Amino acid sequence: MTGGDRQLLGRWGESQAADWLRARGWRVVAAGWRCRYGEIDLVAENDKYIIFTEVKLRKNAVFAPARAFVDHKKQERVRISAQLYLLKHPSALQPRFDVAEVYAPEGTATQKPEINYIEDAF
Repeated sequence: MTGGDRQLLGRWGESQAADWLRARGWRVVAAGWRCRYGEIDLVAENDKYIIFTEVKLRKNAVFAPARAFVDHKKQERVRISAQLYLLKHPSALQPRFDVAEVYAPEGTATQKPEINYIEDAF
């Protein structure tokens, strides 16, 4: 798989997670937000929280659950990126860090990917 294919697949997974959030009443305010420390896959809000969601797409969980790939180093990059996001986009909402596991056995051809959403993951 080439880098472009991987990026396309990742964006597809993020889109699936964003749709999942919207279906539950969240307002997705940013996707793929980048800064010099990293990227925040999704930023969403409701009346109480602003959530920073790391999306992990995998074919299955045979090797390990997708959330296992959000290691301490990745968590720290997301936290720092979230701080920068909040400096540029101040919010009075409570921040929260979530992980969305998207399982798509056939990649983008998967009709109904399985989404396991973990609130307050780190």
